[in-house]
Amino acid sequence: MVDDQADLEEARALLRAAGQATLATIFSTTGTRDRGGWPFASLVLIAHDRDGSPLLLLSDLAEHSRNIEADDRVSLLIDGTAGLADPLTGPRLTVLGRARRSADASHRKGFLEAHPEAALYADFSDFSIYHVAVDSAHLVAGFGRIQWISAAALLD
Repeated sequence: MVDDQADLEEARALLRAAGQATLATIFSTTGTRDRGGWPFASLVLIAHDRDGSPLLLLSDLAEHSRNIEADDRVSLLIDGTAGLADPLTGPRLTVLGRARRSADASHRKGFLEAHPEAALYADFSDFSIYHVAVDSAHLVAGFGRIQWISAAALLD
């Protein structure tokens, strides 16, 4: 649980301001690739639901989407260290959750408002919006400022 209100506010601000993140999934054990169980990371655009939950627009053709179909557990690394001479002194947030396809029109609308350029491909048949149901988050806000945060504390 978060001990410091300033850390909690920093975590919320990092999450809400993020337009991109590193998505980590678990390689599926099915298919032709011999990588089952390995972690797989990729760069994704993110937007946010009303409560702050991450929204993703993913193609079924992407490795991460295939992995999510087999195991919906994901993590998103949000990096707030841009411009720092020593990035390890800056804030970053790892969000743990479960990614599931969403047919909620407000999720699609919110994603496209955050990323209007995605309208070029959002209607392709292989693209879907995913909602990440947050389980918890891990904040590193700088040296010695490390906190686990519950979903209830992180989200509005």
